[in-house]
Amino acid sequence: MSSHHETSENVVIKQADFIESVADALQYISYYHPKDFVDAMSEAYEREQSAAAKDAIAQILINSRMSAEGKRPLCQDTGIVTTFVKIGMGVKWDKTDMTVQQMVDEGVRRAYTNPDNPLRASIVADPAGSRKNTKDNTPSVVHIDMVPGNHVEVAIAAKGGGSENKAKMVMLNPSDDIAAWVEKTLPTMGAGWCPPGMLGIGIGGTAEKAAVLAKEALMESVDIHELMARGAQTSEEKLRLDIFERANNLGIGAQGLGGLTTVLDVKIKSAPTHAASKPVVMIPNCAATRHVHFHLDGTGPADLAPPSLSDWPEITREVGSDVRRVNLDTVTQADIEQWKSGETILLSGKMLTGRDAAHKRIQSLIESGEGLPEGVDFTGKFIYYVGPVDPVGNEVVGPAGPTTATRMDKFTDLMLDKTGLMGMIGKAERGPATVESIKKHKAVYLMAVGGAAYLVSKAIKKSRVVAFADLGMEAIYEFDVQDMPVTVAVDSNGVNAHETGPAIWKVNIANAKA
Repeated sequence: MSSHHETSENVVIKQADFIESVADALQYISYYHPKDFVDAMSEAYEREQSAAAKDAIAQILINSRMSAEGKRPLCQDTGIVTTFVKIGMGVKWDKTDMTVQQMVDEGVRRAYTNPDNPLRASIVADPAGSRKNTKDNTPSVVHIDMVPGNHVEVAIAAKGGGSENKAKMVMLNPSDDIAAWVEKTLPTMGAGWCPPGMLGIGIGGTAEKAAVLAKEALMESVDIHELMARGAQTSEEKLRLDIFERANNLGIGAQGLGGLTTVLDVKIKSAPTHAASKPVVMIPNCAATRHVHFHLDGTGPADLAPPSLSDWPEITREVGSDVRRVNLDTVTQADIEQWKSGETILLSGKMLTGRDAAHKRIQSLIESGEGLPEGVDFTGKFIYYVGPVDPVGNEVVGPAGPTTATRMDKFTDLMLDKTGLMGMIGKAERGPATVESIKKHKAVYLMAVGGAAYLVSKAIKKSRVVAFADLGMEAIYEFDVQDMPVTVAVDSNGVNAHETGPAIWKVNIANAKA
């Protein structure tokens, strides 16, 4: 009998191998960055001249190495799973009792409930109604393509909500400039997508086709510097270089604090479209870029080789003698009024946590006159916007990086007005009305680095649930932290680092090119 490589008749892919490969791949990408991403971030770190951005990139790279060593998630948001499955027309399955969607979902279920490295379940069903957590991160989003041949090719990604929420779609006129649209749109996306990262751009087809193309483009590896070296040969390559330059000239920088690198690469996939149409979708990848490709040929499950730790740069963060250390248990209003926008602070002491669901519940308790539950007192306290991963072994808490703060903007005035809250810690910028509210209440907003979740969790020495335990990762916790690194993003005078930083660096970059 001839070998399965020579004929398309007898390649049998085992359902069990497919499921095991999906589960293994999702565990793998939860703690290993792709090497091309690490290399691109290292190069950005070496080039960066903005101190705040350089420190943010350092935290992301140190976190990346720690995650690889500790085999724990890079980010507390372990994502929604998107899978592109290309099935050869000659493939036979050993069993046909499960659909490809069901097989992928079984792999997701196993990966996310793995006791050695449990991943955060973020998927909610009934999205327009009760939004109830499905508890195992299923279902996933699966794209299936039937292709020639007798193998199965899989590209799988876990995409965080912070970057997914910044996806943009537009129906341009045929004569409109795509690069100009990206240049105008990127600053409106804020920093919630955790730059620097990649931009996936889908052009053509129909609206939904462009979105799928954009997502698939993000599965490719970073190679813009090779393209620059050899020069663009096609209209798409020219467009990639044009967008890359325009995006980085904006000065948005790492975590939106202002700097030289906002985008690591621009990936474009296109499809023929209607003569009257030009659909364009842009989807960013965050600093927790997680994807891997594997292929099944009937000889067993995929073999994913672990990277070498020598792939990571040796970076250490030096805490300068001038850094401000703050004890959250004794900090006063007079103290926080001394802090300046852009300053680095190390926090120690007790803080409370809370994010979307907790804020919604707090709001209804305050408005109904019922008041806050026992043990929840925000007077003179800081709130950290976070939904951590469950701990394993002797961990106090799993990876616990910040969530996007803008989602809490609509609750901020109420929190500052009615609860005695002194300050907030989160990721990315605040909206103009929230900055005004912070200024009015002489409060402060501190920014922790998105994409450094495992690193941040190491600063948390104690953790306990104080309220809303039924909300799972969205419960209110009390964290006891030691030397947790944060940046003053909005100080008590309303000076906003997410406005001043990019504005300064946009000018710096323009001057350097002049």
